[in-house]
Amino acid sequence: MNYLLPFIILITVVVFIHEYGHYYFAKKFGVGVTDFSIGFGKEIFGWNDKSGTRWKICWIPLGGYVKFFGDRNVFSQAEQAEVLKKYDKKDQSKLFILKPLYQRAIIVAAGPVANFILAAFIFIFIYMFVGKDMTPAVVYEVQKDSPAFEAGIKKNDKIIAINNKKINSILEVSTHVTTSTSDFIEISVLRLEKEISFKIKPIIIESEDNFGSKIKKRIIGVKLAPPLNNKFNNIKLSPTKAIYYSVKEIWFVSATSIKYLGSIFAGSGDSSQLGGPIRIAKVTGQVFEYGIIPFLSIMAYISINLGLINLFPIPMLDGGHLMFYLFEKILGRPLQQKTQEGFFRIGLFLLLSLMFFATFNDLKDLGLF
Repeated sequence: MNYLLPFIILITVVVFIHEYGHYYFAKKFGVGVTDFSIGFGKEIFGWNDKSGTRWKICWIPLGGYVKFFGDRNVFSQAEQAEVLKKYDKKDQSKLFILKPLYQRAIIVAAGPVANFILAAFIFIFIYMFVGKDMTPAVVYEVQKDSPAFEAGIKKNDKIIAINNKKINSILEVSTHVTTSTSDFIEISVLRLEKEISFKIKPIIIESEDNFGSKIKKRIIGVKLAPPLNNKFNNIKLSPTKAIYYSVKEIWFVSATSIKYLGSIFAGSGDSSQLGGPIRIAKVTGQVFEYGIIPFLSIMAYISINLGLINLFPIPMLDGGHLMFYLFEKILGRPLQQKTQEGFFRIGLFLLLSLMFFATFNDLKDLGLF
């Protein structure tokens, strides 16, 4: 129960921002909106605004939706005449399915984009008012017979890049090592003002994260420490730098997530780390105990992943709708109704399979399997 309230707060904010992205551009383009729901299932409470939209909170806080006037999941040219007969001219102007293709695409894409914007604002706020760690990644100790030791890394080497990505702080080293999916990691160090590169094959060990969850951790066998007085260099950034680093972080998290999912489908990734709502709730509650800044950080990362997943070209997700619009643009007409329904069945199967697998991992993490 200690984890439930922080999780509900986090998921409510992230889902609201996502759905508001859809809502904002729907209203901007004159689309009627009948429902704006946070959660699924039976309504707990709600109200109607002046335009007739029902704003409501429902019992199952695992998502939300915006329902458009006359909304339907599938739509083909054959149905257009039927739709036009059903509504008068005034109502036809509010129908989402009759809006120009570019407007429909913007409305659909606005939800995921809103999630990226939320994450950017959170990172910018943290970097400007709390600061960003910019402590140089200087090697304090190299464990004997470790991959780093065998490769030739030495004490006082300064790590400046991993896999050709610039390293600005100590924290970035562990992030890049643990999220790497390749067999070898290329590490560049600065030694006596000379740049040297190493290819290191990390080893995988059974470990626990900061919250007690079991993980398979990739390590290279080095310990890092601040070079001066053992103090971390936390710097408050200017607005321009804060925006730059926030965009960079969003790009890194998105690219890393895609690579990780790709490695799972390829059979080389650690699928046990794929979690669902239960694990998210657990981590959210644990992070909340550390304070508001860590809680905002985890909210930003969840927001990025929600936006990213919704862009996948899977029917029933925003990316699936965008995929249909791409077909419509190429063909000059919407796909046939039966074709779209077939895609939706496939999408439903994929989503249910993913939910089942993630929930199984969550229950296993809790020791129930």
